[in-house]
Amino acid sequence: MAVTSSIGPGAANMVTAAALAHVNRLPVLFIPGDVFANRGPDPVLQQLEDFGDGTMTVNDCFKPVSRYFDRIMRPEQLLTALPRALRTMTDPADCGPVTLSFCQDVQAEAYDYPESFFDKKVWRQHRPEPDAHELEAAVAALKAANKPVIVAGGGVHFSGATDTLKAFVEKHGIPVVETQAGKSSLAWDHDHNFGPVGVTGAECANIIAEKADLVFGVGTRFQDFTTGSWGLFKNPECRILALNVQAYDSAKHDAIPLTSDAKIGLERLSAALGDHRFTPPDAAIKAGWFAKADAVTAPPKDGNQLPTDMQVIGAVQRQSRDNTVVMCAAGTMPGELHQLWKAKLPLSYHMEYGFSCMGYEIAGGLGIKMAEPDRDVIVMVGDGSYMMMNSELATSVAMDLKITLVITDNRGYGCINRLQMGTGGAEFNNLYAHTNVHPMAIDFAAHAASMGASARKVSSIAELEEALAAARDATVTTVIVIDTDPYPTPEAGGHFWDVAVPQVSPRAEVNQARFRYEAALKERR
Repeated sequence: MAVTSSIGPGAANMVTAAALAHVNRLPVLFIPGDVFANRGPDPVLQQLEDFGDGTMTVNDCFKPVSRYFDRIMRPEQLLTALPRALRTMTDPADCGPVTLSFCQDVQAEAYDYPESFFDKKVWRQHRPEPDAHELEAAVAALKAANKPVIVAGGGVHFSGATDTLKAFVEKHGIPVVETQAGKSSLAWDHDHNFGPVGVTGAECANIIAEKADLVFGVGTRFQDFTTGSWGLFKNPECRILALNVQAYDSAKHDAIPLTSDAKIGLERLSAALGDHRFTPPDAAIKAGWFAKADAVTAPPKDGNQLPTDMQVIGAVQRQSRDNTVVMCAAGTMPGELHQLWKAKLPLSYHMEYGFSCMGYEIAGGLGIKMAEPDRDVIVMVGDGSYMMMNSELATSVAMDLKITLVITDNRGYGCINRLQMGTGGAEFNNLYAHTNVHPMAIDFAAHAASMGASARKVSSIAELEEALAAARDATVTTVIVIDTDPYPTPEAGGHFWDVAVPQVSPRAEVNQARFRYEAALKERR
C-alpha cells in the first residue's frame, strides 16, 4: 500500500501508523509532503520551524519508525530512491515502512526520466537458505532434546509455511504453541497444536513451555507476551533455537541461530533429522483446557445477566464460518481471543499485538476485506477503541467493502482498570463510573448508522447470535453493539507479565502485589 499526506498534521498523523508497521514488519510506503526545497516561501502553512536546524521538519519524526527514509529534493533522486524503497518493502528480513518525503515544489517539477525506469519489474520473495554450520548445530540441538516445543510466530504466515509446519510436526512429533501473530498456523484441533502461549496463553501450552528443554522459535521475535517476560521457560536446561529470516531475531537471548526463510528452514531441518521423532505430550492436557474454555464461552444461564467478553467470543465463534477472519488490536479482546478463539484455517485470525494500537481495528478490518474480498471479516472492538478511530466505517460503506463490527461496551477501559487493580491500585479514572464526568450513555448504534452502516444494539447473547446470523447475509457493513461486564476474565490460563509495582506504598494491596511481583522475577530466565 501507498499512503500520501500534506505536510504538518497530515504527516504527523501517519507516524503512529509507521510505528505500527515497523513493529509488525509490514511493508507500506508513506509519501508525506514536505517544505519547499527552494525555501522561497518559508515558513509555509503547517511548517515546523526548528530554531537550530534549518533542515528539520515534521517528517524527520518518520526516521526512527521507517526501515528506509529519503527526502526527495530533486525529481531525479527518485531514480535511486524508488528502487531502494521497493527493495526494502519486498525483502522478508528488512520489510517494513518506507518514507519518501516529497518537497512541495519538487512534487510539481518535471524530469526526463529514461523509459527503462518505467519497465515492469517483478519483485520476488527471497527465501534465504540456512547456513550449513547453523543447520548442523540446529539438528544437533533438536536430536539432543527430550522435550522440545515449537513456538510458531507470524513468520510462519509471512513465509507461507503453514503446510510445511504441519508436515514437520506430524513427521517429528513436536508440539506447537502459537503466538498472537502465529495463531492459525495450525488448525486449533490439530493433534500437535497445544494452543496459545505466554501471558495470554492456555494452560496446556504454558505447561509444555515450562518443561521444555528446547524452545524452537519459528518466525517469532519472542515478544514479552510470548515469553511471559522471559519467566515462562523454567527448565534450567532449556535452550532457545531460533529459525528466523532476520538475523537480529535469530540471535536473541543467546539462541542457537538458524537464519533462514521459515519454509525453507523447516524443509532442510526435516530432511536432516530424517526419521528422528519425539513422543508428543499427553493430549489430555489439551482436552482439559478446551473444556474450561468452552465453559466460559458458553451462553449465560441467566438470560438477564450482563454478558462477559468471553461469552461474546463464544457467540461470535458459534456464528462464524471456516472462511471467517476475526480481528482485533487493543483492550480486553486481544488476550481473550488469543486464549479462546478456535482458528480453523490459516490467516483466519488477525491480531495487531506488536503495537497493540487502539484505533487499528476498523481500518485493519477494512484492509483485510480489500485483500481478501471473499472472506467474512468480523472486527471485535471495545467502546474505547471505537471512540479512538471509527471514520473508516464510512469508508467501508462508501467503497462497498462489507465488514461486521461487534462493539463490546463496558463503559470505559476495562482492561486497564483490571491491570490497575491487579497491581494493587484503587480503581481510578478508567471506567466512566469512577470519573468526575456526567454518566455516559453513548449510542454507538446510532453513531454507526449515521455513517451508513446497518446497526443495532442487542441486549443478550441470544440476540447477538441472531444479529450475527443476519449479518452474514447482509450486503452492507453491519455494526452490533452489546453491553458487557468490565470485570471478569478467564481464571484459567495466562502467565506472569512484567508490570513494575512500586517498592514502597502505604497501600496494603500494593505491598501484596509487590511481594508477588518480586517472587515472579526470581523465575525469570
